[in-house]
Amino acid sequence: MKKAFYTLLLILLILGCENGNKLTFEPIHLSNEACADCPKIDINIPRALDETNLSDQINTALEEEIIFLLSFDDGQETTSMDNAIDSFTNSFKELKAKFPDETAGWEVKVESDVSYENDDMLTLEFNAYSFTGGAHGYSSDSFLNFDKRKGSELENWELFDDLEGFLKFAETKFRIQEAIPQDENINATGFMFERDAFHLSESVGYTPKGISLIYNQYEIASYADGPITLVLPYAEVNKYLKRKVIL
Repeated sequence: MKKAFYTLLLILLILGCENGNKLTFEPIHLSNEACADCPKIDINIPRALDETNLSDQINTALEEEIIFLLSFDDGQETTSMDNAIDSFTNSFKELKAKFPDETAGWEVKVESDVSYENDDMLTLEFNAYSFTGGAHGYSSDSFLNFDKRKGSELENWELFDDLEGFLKFAETKFRIQEAIPQDENINATGFMFERDAFHLSESVGYTPKGISLIYNQYEIASYADGPITLVLPYAEVNKYLKRKVIL
């Protein structure tokens, strides 16, 4: 009996060491009813289980992303993901009832998971696709960054100690990657940066390979160009970061 107890204790200690200070998540799947006149909703996100302020911040941020994505009726207040699913479904059914031959099926698909985690940082990647009519749907890839020690979500600019220096470095790397001459306008080859000036993407996050900048469709280029990703290794950008990563 004692041997079994100590064996179990050893296993738990090993698992605890492997997990370190990583947060505990469970997968959550959300969808609506399946019917001929219903939109398709398929949502797969993690839920933080630790009873901490950080877990509350993570779960709230993910819920807000889902609510924003599904909120189609401006006149209806949505306070939860279930409300948002109902709102999206009802909006589609109302439109389908008015224009039965002209309303194509709506769809929302979401996948989210941990992109990076260490003792200081947690980054979630959030992939979303939505179609509510028109020529095509819209896909986006974004990051949610959290300071684990402070238990708070971070804005993009809060990731950097030297944002100006990072922007100059990132522009140089972007020009090399996209074959834009260093001495020409940033839009010389067809990009659409506002005011002809390089800027940080809306989606910035920590990944295993480095800091990732994702410019989604329409952000700096046409829909046909798709998303454009720039990954900068930590060894090259640590000097600009507030929370450095030593690999």
